[in-house]
Amino acid sequence: MNETGNKEGAALLSASGDATNRRIFRSMIVVVILAVSASLLFAPWRVSTGLLLGGLLSLVNHYWLITSTTAAFSVLVDGQKPRLSLVQYVLRYALIGSVILLAYKFGVASTPALIAGLCSFVVALFAEAFREFYFAIIHREEII
Repeated sequence: MNETGNKEGAALLSASGDATNRRIFRSMIVVVILAVSASLLFAPWRVSTGLLLGGLLSLVNHYWLITSTTAAFSVLVDGQKPRLSLVQYVLRYALIGSVILLAYKFGVASTPALIAGLCSFVVALFAEAFREFYFAIIHREEII
């Protein structure tokens, strides 16, 4: 009986997770573009700026989250020394919070629109969930 090592199992999980993360990231980009495009036509400029800034912050946060968790879990898989410190993890949120605070203080973006832009991740997760349900229910197959 062959046993799979940690590296083979991690490669399988990583390959599946990479495809899912790419789809979620692309969905977030599409959501931000659609929201900003619609707001340019129907909303004041501060709302459009807030959606754009919040969406960009959401994209950057998602990218940083993926890279930081990959670095943190590489310790378990490869036995490497962690490249991520707790300060870098917290610094990410401090940077995002300071950008939001500056946008609020200078009045260049609507705060509810900033929050809505940050929620592009939620819409992308729902799109991915509907995609998974479609393949699982309609095609009766599981996606790895």
